[in-house]
Parts: sequence; C-alpha cells; structure tokens
Amino acid sequence: MVSLEDVRVAAERIAPYVVRTPLDRSPLLSELCGTDVWLKFECFQHTGSFKLRGALNAVSRLDKPRVVTASAGNHGLGVARAAALLHAQATVVVPETASPAKVEALRRSGAELLQIGEDYDAAEAAGIRLARKRGLPFISAYNDADVVAGGGTIALEIFDDLPDVGTLVVPAGGGGLIGGIGIATHGLNPNATVVGVQSEASPALHAALANDRLVQVEVLPSLADGLAGNVEAGSITLDLLRSHVREVALVSEEAIADAMRWLLTNEHVLVEGSGAVGVAALLGRRQTWPGPLALVLTGRNVAASVLRRVV
Repeated sequence: MVSLEDVRVAAERIAPYVVRTPLDRSPLLSELCGTDVWLKFECFQHTGSFKLRGALNAVSRLDKPRVVTASAGNHGLGVARAAALLHAQATVVVPETASPAKVEALRRSGAELLQIGEDYDAAEAAGIRLARKRGLPFISAYNDADVVAGGGTIALEIFDDLPDVGTLVVPAGGGGLIGGIGIATHGLNPNATVVGVQSEASPALHAALANDRLVQVEVLPSLADGLAGNVEAGSITLDLLRSHVREVALVSEEAIADAMRWLLTNEHVLVEGSGAVGVAALLGRRQTWPGPLALVLTGRNVAASVLRRVV
C-alpha cells in the first residue's frame, strides 16, 4: 500500500510548503518518566496541525482542480491550504458540532464550507456522497495512501534528529498518521516501537486492535475532537495498525485536560486535546515503553471557550 520510499518521495514533494518542526527534549517529562522524552512540535505547523502534510501530498497528486473532504477541522484546514497553494478548490464538510475555532479558520480559508451531521461519522458519510454526486475526488483524513505517506514524513524528521529513538508515541484517530509513522519507522528501524493514544470517549482503533477487526464504538464528546469518530469500513489503516502498532492506549477526558494544562504551564505551548493525548498517557501511567520517547504534539487549534474551561 505505502512504502518507506513513498514517504521519502512525499517529503520531497511537500518540503517547499511545510515547516520542518522542532524536536526538543523535555527535561521535566524525562525526569518524571526516568527516560529521555522528546516532543515533536507539529502544533507549530502551518494551519496549526500536522494535517497539512498529508493534504499537500494528496492534492498534489490529483489531476482535477476541485476536491471534497470531510473533517473534524484540522484535515479540512490542511486540504483548504493545500488547495490554495496548488491552485485548486476544496469543499470541506464538517459536523455541526465541530470546534468553533476550526470552523472560523475554515471560513477564512477560501474553501467551500458545509456543516452537515451531528458528528464526524455523519459528516464523513455526507462528504463521500457529495464527492460521488459531483464526480470529484474525495480525500479521506486517514483512508488514503497519499495522506498516510504525508503523515509519515514526521517520522523521517524524528529519526534525522534522534536516530536512537526507541518509541514514537502518536495520537490515533482514524489511523492515517500512526500508519504512516509506523511505515517510516519500521522502514528505518524495525526494532523501534510505535504506540498510539486516543480518548476513552472514542476508542475505535483501540477496539480494532483488541478485536483484530473494525468495530463500531460509541463516540462521546471529547476534548480530543480531532481523534473522534469511527473508521470507514475497508480502511487501509487496519492492516497498518496490525503491522506497525504495538498498542493503542486510552486516556480519560480528565487526563487530557491535565495534559493540556501541563503543556501550557511547563512547556509554555498551546496544544489542543487531540495533540496532548501522548502527554496524558505519560502523566497517567508508569512508563514501560522503550526509550528514548518521541511524542508527537499534533496540533494547537483549540477554541478559546474550551481553553478557558480547561485552564
């Protein structure tokens, strides 16, 4: 499906448009965990999220000037930015419950914005129907080989900066990012470990790994809104999960809020709930993953009302 070479080609393709984000050691987390912990600040990426990487790689590969996507917010922002950079036009479908911060950013993005459905699952289904009706490509946030390869470019940067990394800790929603990171990681070092983290409120990948198949889970409101939702039937990410991911840890909403506060207080960086789940996992459990650890902080797009409540 996707190879290390695909990830390397994606890195070259998107390099003119993305930030090579920093990987910095966290002295306090390292002390707390008893092993070196490094933070990959994808929250400093253009559009405030790693999603630009996969979106750019996917849009650049299309031969039509219009695309449709569905998103909880960040993927839509990535597709909208990629379309603008590459002289295309994007239609983004988000749920009616999407983060106000992400909705407002999408309104300013130049994309056609449609709010349909009460949750991500409904928005995704509506986006797929719309793409078929209009005869346009649909760029999935996770079930797309080019999106997966684009996300995997993060791992290339981590290994460049930290060649002896033992475990990459990755927020997991639909599995596109962790799948791409897994491909790149095990292409570079088969002995390295990849683990995912998601909220107890939306444990689709955790359930898939436990049952060795996709299962429908109840999706509850979550601070990690970018990770919420079930996984499309037949998604390529299930095989990637089986091949490359040791485990998918679950964290509570309280732990996610604690992690957001911890990052703001101790690292002086704003990270949305979806990006803070790795820190939530470290703060809430005795560390058993091989070090050094590299945690991907995937985004910063959080509404002011949510931030006030968390802080």
